[in-house]
Amino acid sequence: MAKKRGTSQTPRRKSGSVGIDSPRALFLLLLLVAVLFIGDRLGLVDINWEEFLGRPDTQPRPPAVEPVTGAWYQLYFSTPHYPDERGSRVDTIQKGLIEAVNSAQKSLDIAIYEFDLKESGDAILAAHDRGVQVRIVTDSDTLEEDESLIRLKKAGLPIVPDERGAIMHDKFVVVDGQAVWTGSWNFTSNDTFRNNNNAIYIRSAQLARNYSTEFLEMYAQHAFGPTSPANTPSPQLQIGDTLVETCFAAEDHCAAKLIRAINQAQQSIRFMAFSFTHDGIGQAVVGRARAGVDVKGVFETRGSDTEASQYGFLRAQNLDVWQDGNPYTLHHKVFVIDGKTVVMGSFNFSANADESNDENILILHNSDIAGQYLAEFERVYAQAKNAPK
Repeated sequence: MAKKRGTSQTPRRKSGSVGIDSPRALFLLLLLVAVLFIGDRLGLVDINWEEFLGRPDTQPRPPAVEPVTGAWYQLYFSTPHYPDERGSRVDTIQKGLIEAVNSAQKSLDIAIYEFDLKESGDAILAAHDRGVQVRIVTDSDTLEEDESLIRLKKAGLPIVPDERGAIMHDKFVVVDGQAVWTGSWNFTSNDTFRNNNNAIYIRSAQLARNYSTEFLEMYAQHAFGPTSPANTPSPQLQIGDTLVETCFAAEDHCAAKLIRAINQAQQSIRFMAFSFTHDGIGQAVVGRARAGVDVKGVFETRGSDTEASQYGFLRAQNLDVWQDGNPYTLHHKVFVIDGKTVVMGSFNFSANADESNDENILILHNSDIAGQYLAEFERVYAQAKNAPK
């Protein structure tokens, strides 16, 4: 972790003082450096040695504790610390969800894979108590295991499980039919405090209609995975000057849309992947690298050494890819293309996500949002290259 910047500055040399070429001055300078070094090691002073020695600070920017706010969105990143201790926990991403839930006046439609956060459960129950219609879709296995889902079910909130082998892996909330919360973040303590995650809250009635349509297919029609109809009202829509593309798996063939975005890369590709086993996506990345596009990526370590993972394949092509440095879990599912397009959501880069699960992705053509994801990538990439031992 980068140290705090020192608050003191080296005094300016007065006119007519002895130059550095003087043996006495050199001795005093070395003595000062030695004293500062010893004080820094003992914790008596806090020195940024990069700054003291006149070198630029090359440490990545710290994760944003407050959400990044745009005209129509709020963007969140989790801020995991190792070891995970209560005193160092940052709760910004959960607070963002609670604010969204608290803003609801009419309805909350929630599709969530995992949910064990008590505070978020409290907010949803409070919304229900004040007359907000709350409906929930989840995975059958997690409904039997996750404390908050069990609690909400006992309180009488309607919850529809998928009741099948593949998973209902979505993580989205539609608020009053006017706004959407989505991302990689499950509503769990691990995903909040230990794992690298992202979420975005977008105020757009048109986008909300896309997600409401998908929600009702699962909730009312019990149409999950490949049985879900491909009937998204606005697969492409404009929010301000930003083109937004929506894709739901399995019906919308999301891997093909991701491959198309990758194939449009001209300068750079950055990715962070919890699971990356899809051959076609891997081949697309290698194809653009061979065309001269700069590729960097970080894989979650767990599973990355298996034969199915694209990690070994991309390494064999001499691409700049790494296993992550978070001792817990890298849970992002993100591509950033040319510093201006972001692909994000619940969609892991796998055949199961593409063909069997319920998933969603957004493709956001916005350089400001892309810049924030690039900053997150640089933090994850730096940690991967300097993993704690």
